[in-house]
Order: sequence, then structure tokens, then C-alpha cells
Amino acid sequence: MEIINFSADLEASESRRIIAGKIVPFENEIGNTSAGKVVFEAGSIQIDDPKSVKLLLEHDAKKPLGRMKSITEDSSGLYAEFKVSNTTRGTDALIEASEDLRSGLSVGVEVIKGINKGGVYRVSAARLMEVSLVQAAAFKSAEVTSVAASENTEAVSTETKTETEEIVENTTPDTPVATEVVETPAVEASRPTVTAAVYTKPRVAPMTSAQYLSNQIKAARGDDEARQMILAADDSTSTNTGLTLPAHLTDFVTTTFSGRPAFEAVTRAGAVPQLSFTVPKMGTAPTTAAVAEGGAPSETGMTSTYDTITASKYSSINRVSFELLDFSNPAFENLLVQEMRKGYEKATDEALIAAFTASGTQATGVAATAAGLQSFIAVQSAAAYKGTGGNFANKLVASTDQWAAINGYVDGSSRPLYSAQGQTQNASGAVVPTSIVGNVLGTSLIVDHNIAVSGIVDESAFLVAPESVYVWESPTTQLRVNVLTSGEVEINMYGYMAIYVAKGGAGVRRFNLA
Repeated sequence: MEIINFSADLEASESRRIIAGKIVPFENEIGNTSAGKVVFEAGSIQIDDPKSVKLLLEHDAKKPLGRMKSITEDSSGLYAEFKVSNTTRGTDALIEASEDLRSGLSVGVEVIKGINKGGVYRVSAARLMEVSLVQAAAFKSAEVTSVAASENTEAVSTETKTETEEIVENTTPDTPVATEVVETPAVEASRPTVTAAVYTKPRVAPMTSAQYLSNQIKAARGDDEARQMILAADDSTSTNTGLTLPAHLTDFVTTTFSGRPAFEAVTRAGAVPQLSFTVPKMGTAPTTAAVAEGGAPSETGMTSTYDTITASKYSSINRVSFELLDFSNPAFENLLVQEMRKGYEKATDEALIAAFTASGTQATGVAATAAGLQSFIAVQSAAAYKGTGGNFANKLVASTDQWAAINGYVDGSSRPLYSAQGQTQNASGAVVPTSIVGNVLGTSLIVDHNIAVSGIVDESAFLVAPESVYVWESPTTQLRVNVLTSGEVEINMYGYMAIYVAKGGAGVRRFNLA
């Protein structure tokens, strides 16, 4: 609330319990306030219902004095008359007004529209909320023209004339004038004010510390505009953080991925039996041949060999204080375990992709186009079927860049090949930006965010026959150990996994950019 001082003419009658005077001056009356210079334009005050406007004591809503009786307006300002209630507070207010102890009128307005011109804030539209009787404040252009108070049942105004004033006569229509008039001595012109309580302030953009200091210096030297800037800035949330505390949400924001997409393209063989174990495999297969009657059958002895599989341990550890576990919100331990599990999934998925790269068969080079993708799938799926002895390479594990390219592939008429809605003549599958699975030329698309290469390059996609790749994995284990000497807890998560790319890697075909 900014307090703006204006001149007012005030009349108080104790017997009739009336207080009257100018409540708002227009145009030529400028108030010098703590917020700078302010002036009301003519006709700028809106009054919805005069009888609903209360007269308060010092803008205190808990101390009403009376209610507005009438209001008039001319080019110089607004003039109002108030009926004061027959209460102890009301009587005291009449006496104080008559004796110039509290002889100012102050309006409380809600500013609707205004503008700062040349350092003066001009109010062009405002709504009158209340009027208050306030203690007189110093204001050069303000003076009381008449004060009337009487102990009789009626009262009249006492006219006071100075060398520079005309005689002002105040009478109230329909009110008989007393035949006996007890004159009060002329009262020396005091300096009452109309104090406008303006519920607004200029809006300012965020300012730097240097701008704030500059405005402080200018304000100290009398710059009203700088003073307004300082007041507005001092009243912002940036300087009252103790009263505008940010809400602390329990949603935990993370950029880590969960899940292991590549595992959907392989055969899960069970738990790890040992850190090192062997898998038997065919060496020489028996043969069959056409023979003549009485002829000897084909005899080729079957031989077998084995591959040695070595399991790897994937582990992580974090050391956390007791205090963090006891007082964190949301619970730090739960979030930590979730992130450790995501780290385990990422490491094991990357290990499977590395096995695809190391043991898979490099495909014939193709272009980074829709035609290149079609050639890769057509040629390599047939090669995998032949090389594995009948395993279908029906899983297409692709990077996010390959996924983006597939979504954008179109035919010669710019019709989408994979993301078209409904039945189309050239539909080659179904892939949408909101799903990391789909159908590409009859294969199951699996988008894997752990494929590290960028762009449509070598090893940005793998065509996999699930029966040709095996994964053994033990359940993950969590360990918690209290470190009493430091008041901490060590949290460890680990698991074992073994990967076997069988059949000489014929069931895994690596994308190769020509």
C-alpha cells in the first residue's frame, strides 16, 4: 500500500454527526509519496455504490466510523459527506476533526489503469474502496476552510476569511438554521490531507545487483523513478525467499534409462552354473547317401567339441551416511537402489551388444537408405537361416538413430513406408515414434538405447536369430554393511552373467554401411 498525500477541505459537525470535505483532488494536485509523484486524472475514480463506502479510522477495517451519505464531483476533485455513527469512536472522531487533531481524509482505491509520465504516476482509472479519517499531515496546498462544532442540538459552519480567500458558506438543504449561533473562534488553517491508499505498484523486470545499486544511489539523490524501482524490487520474491519457500516435490528426476532391450532378441538359458563352464557342440555330423541294392550305407562318424564359457561379475557399491538414510525425502536408499539397478541393466545390456559386435557376422555393405535397409534384412535373414541350419533371424535390434531413419523412410511419392496409418499399397511394416517395438519387413523391431554408435553406420543394427545366442544370468544380490567407525552404510549390488554366441556367429548379422 502506497500512501499519497492530497489537499482536502473538511467540515465536521459533532451535533449532526457529519464529516464532509474533498476526498480526491484532480489533475493539478500532485502527491509526493514514498513511491514518487502521483496524480489522479479527472473522472478517474469509479464508485459502484456510494452508500456502501465506509468511513474508517486510519484505514483500519476493524474501526469503522460511519458511511458515505453523498458525493459530488467537479473539475477540481471529489467531495463527499459522511454520516458518523453514534458510537464512542464516532464521537471521538468528530471531536478530533473539529479540533484539527485528526483532520485529513484518505481514500483507499484499487488502481485499474495508470501510467508513469515524466516521473509522475498518472492514475486514469481506479475503484473507490473506502475513505478514512486520518491525522493531518504536512501539505503546502492544503488548508481547512471551515470547521463547525457546537454543544447545541444544531451546528452551523463558522466562516473564516483570509486575505487570499473568498468567503465560503456551507449550508445543508432541508436543515433549519439555529436561531442562536455559538460562534467558535477562527481556527488557524491547518494542513489536512487526502491520503490515497493505492493498491498497486510499478512492475519491474529482474535487475542485477549493479542496477539495484545504481537505483539506490539515484533514489538517495531524490530521483522518484529510481525510488519506485527500488520499492518494487524490494517487494519481490527474490528478496523475500523466507516467505516464499519453494515446494519440495517427492518426484525424483533422472536421465538414466531402465530396461535391457537387446535381451528380448536372445535365448535366456537360466542361472549361471559356474564361473567357468563348457557347452558341447557338433564337430562332424553323420551323413546319409543313396546306395544301391546290397550296397554299404554311408558311414561318417559324428564328432563333437565344446566351447568354454566364462561368466563375468557386474557390481556397484555406494557408501552413504546414516543421516542421509534417516532424514532424506524421498528415501535416498530406495532411489539409490533403483539407480544401481539401472546401472546394472545398462552394463549387462552393453555387454550383450559387445558380444553381437565381437562374434556376429559382418553383413554385406548397404546404403543408409530405405532400399539399403530392405537389402540388409532380405539378404542377411536368408544367410542366417542357412548358416545356423534353420534358425530364423527375426529380431532387428536397432539404435535410436536407425529408429529415427526408419520412421522417416518414404517411397517415391513421399508416402511413409513404416509409419503410415491404415492400409496402404506400399506398407512395409509398422513403426511409430511412440513405441520402441514394431514390425520392419517381417522382423520384430527392438530399439536399444544402449547402442553407442551414432548415425546409420556399422553396428548400428543387428539381425539376430534368438536360438543362436544364449545368456545365463544369476539373480542380483544386494549387500548392506554398517561401517560403525564412520557412521556410514555400504550398499553393494552385484550379479553374474555369461553370454554365448553359438554357431560361429552365423545367427547374428551386423549392419555394414557401404
